[in-house]
Amino acid sequence: MISILLTWAASAIALYVTTQVVPGVKVSSIMAAVIAALVIGLVNATVGNLLKLLTFPIGCLTLGLSRLVINGLMFMLAAKLVDGFAVSGFLAAFFGAIVMAGVGWGMDMALKNLTGDGKDQKR
Repeated sequence: MISILLTWAASAIALYVTTQVVPGVKVSSIMAAVIAALVIGLVNATVGNLLKLLTFPIGCLTLGLSRLVINGLMFMLAAKLVDGFAVSGFLAAFFGAIVMAGVGWGMDMALKNLTGDGKDQKR
Protein backbone atom coordinates (compact mmCIF):
# COMPACT_ATOMS: atom_id res chain seq x y z
CA MET A 1 0.00 0.00 0.00
CA ILE A 2 2.81 2.39 0.84
CA SER A 3 4.52 1.66 -2.47
CA ILE A 4 1.33 2.65 -4.31
CA LEU A 5 1.19 5.94 -2.41
CA LEU A 6 4.88 6.58 -3.08
CA THR A 7 4.40 5.88 -6.78
CA TRP A 8 1.40 8.21 -6.85
CA ALA A 9 3.38 10.96 -5.11
CA ALA A 10 6.28 10.42 -7.51
CA SER A 11 3.87 10.77 -10.44
CA ALA A 12 2.51 14.02 -9.03
CA ILE A 13 6.05 15.37 -8.61
CA ALA A 14 6.91 14.22 -12.14
CA LEU A 15 3.84 16.09 -13.43
CA TYR A 16 4.89 19.23 -11.57
CA VAL A 17 8.40 18.98 -13.06
CA THR A 18 6.80 18.53 -16.48
CA THR A 19 4.83 21.76 -16.04
CA GLN A 20 8.10 23.57 -15.33
CA VAL A 21 9.90 22.11 -18.37
CA VAL A 22 7.26 21.87 -21.11
CA PRO A 23 5.57 25.07 -22.26
CA GLY A 24 1.84 24.60 -22.67
CA VAL A 25 1.40 22.17 -19.77
CA LYS A 26 -0.05 23.88 -16.72
CA VAL A 27 -1.33 22.79 -13.34
CA SER A 28 -3.10 25.25 -11.05
CA SER A 29 -2.28 23.73 -7.66
CA ILE A 30 -0.59 20.85 -5.89
CA MET A 31 -3.97 19.19 -5.35
CA ALA A 32 -4.70 19.44 -9.09
CA ALA A 33 -1.31 17.80 -9.78
CA VAL A 34 -2.10 14.95 -7.36
CA ILE A 35 -5.53 14.37 -8.92
CA ALA A 36 -4.12 14.68 -12.45
CA ALA A 37 -1.41 12.12 -11.65
CA LEU A 38 -4.10 9.69 -10.49
CA VAL A 39 -6.24 10.32 -13.58
CA ILE A 40 -3.25 9.96 -15.92
CA GLY A 41 -2.47 6.61 -14.33
CA LEU A 42 -6.07 5.42 -14.59
CA VAL A 43 -6.47 6.62 -18.19
CA ASN A 44 -3.22 4.94 -19.22
CA ALA A 45 -4.18 1.72 -17.45
CA THR A 46 -7.60 1.53 -19.11
CA VAL A 47 -8.05 3.41 -22.38
CA GLY A 48 -4.33 3.61 -23.10
CA ASN A 49 -3.77 -0.13 -22.81
CA LEU A 50 -6.83 -0.83 -24.97
CA LEU A 51 -5.57 1.55 -27.67
CA LYS A 52 -2.07 0.05 -27.51
CA LEU A 53 -3.56 -3.41 -27.96
CA LEU A 54 -5.72 -2.34 -30.90
CA THR A 55 -2.87 -0.50 -32.61
CA PHE A 56 -0.29 -3.25 -32.04
CA PRO A 57 0.19 -3.92 -35.80
CA ILE A 58 0.82 -0.22 -36.43
CA GLY A 59 3.21 -0.20 -33.49
CA CYS A 60 5.20 -2.99 -35.10
CA LEU A 61 5.40 -1.08 -38.37
CA THR A 62 6.46 2.15 -36.68
CA LEU A 63 8.87 0.41 -34.29
CA GLY A 64 6.83 1.54 -31.29
CA LEU A 65 6.64 5.23 -32.17
CA SER A 66 2.84 5.05 -32.28
CA ARG A 67 2.93 4.44 -28.52
CA LEU A 68 4.34 7.94 -28.05
CA VAL A 69 1.35 9.35 -29.93
CA ILE A 70 -1.06 7.28 -27.82
CA ASN A 71 0.66 8.47 -24.62
CA GLY A 72 0.29 12.08 -25.80
CA LEU A 73 -3.40 11.52 -26.51
CA MET A 74 -3.91 9.98 -23.06
CA PHE A 75 -2.14 13.01 -21.54
CA MET A 76 -4.59 15.29 -23.39
CA LEU A 77 -7.57 13.19 -22.28
CA ALA A 78 -6.49 13.46 -18.65
CA ALA A 79 -6.21 17.24 -19.05
CA LYS A 80 -9.80 17.34 -20.32
CA LEU A 81 -11.01 15.34 -17.31
CA VAL A 82 -9.22 17.26 -14.52
CA ASP A 83 -10.00 20.84 -13.58
CA GLY A 84 -6.80 22.76 -12.94
CA PHE A 85 -4.72 20.68 -15.37
CA ALA A 86 -4.41 22.12 -18.88
CA VAL A 87 -2.52 21.21 -22.03
CA SER A 88 -2.43 23.74 -24.87
CA GLY A 89 -2.21 21.30 -27.78
CA PHE A 90 -1.00 17.97 -29.08
CA LEU A 91 2.70 18.90 -29.20
CA ALA A 92 2.62 20.06 -25.59
CA ALA A 93 0.85 16.80 -24.63
CA PHE A 94 3.31 14.73 -26.69
CA PHE A 95 6.39 16.25 -25.11
CA GLY A 96 4.70 16.46 -21.71
CA ALA A 97 4.03 12.72 -21.77
CA ILE A 98 7.65 12.03 -22.74
CA VAL A 99 9.08 14.27 -20.01
CA MET A 100 6.69 12.91 -17.38
CA ALA A 101 7.59 9.33 -18.31
CA GLY A 102 11.31 10.11 -18.11
CA VAL A 103 11.10 11.93 -14.80
CA GLY A 104 8.74 9.28 -13.43
CA TRP A 105 11.12 6.51 -14.48
CA GLY A 106 14.03 8.26 -12.77
CA MET A 107 12.03 8.77 -9.59
CA ASP A 108 10.88 5.13 -9.69
CA MET A 109 14.50 3.98 -9.90
CA ALA A 110 15.43 6.26 -6.99
CA LEU A 111 12.51 4.94 -4.90
CA LYS A 112 13.50 1.35 -5.61
CA ASN A 113 17.05 2.09 -4.48
CA LEU A 114 15.83 3.83 -1.32
CA THR A 115 13.36 1.11 -0.36
CA GLY A 116 15.65 -1.77 -1.31
CA ASP A 117 13.31 -3.14 -4.00
CA GLY A 118 15.95 -2.63 -6.67
CA LYS A 119 18.67 -4.68 -5.02
CA ASP A 120 21.30 -5.96 -7.35
CA GLN A 121 20.91 -9.71 -7.78
CA LYS A 122 24.53 -10.44 -8.79
CA ARG A 123 26.26 -13.13 -6.77
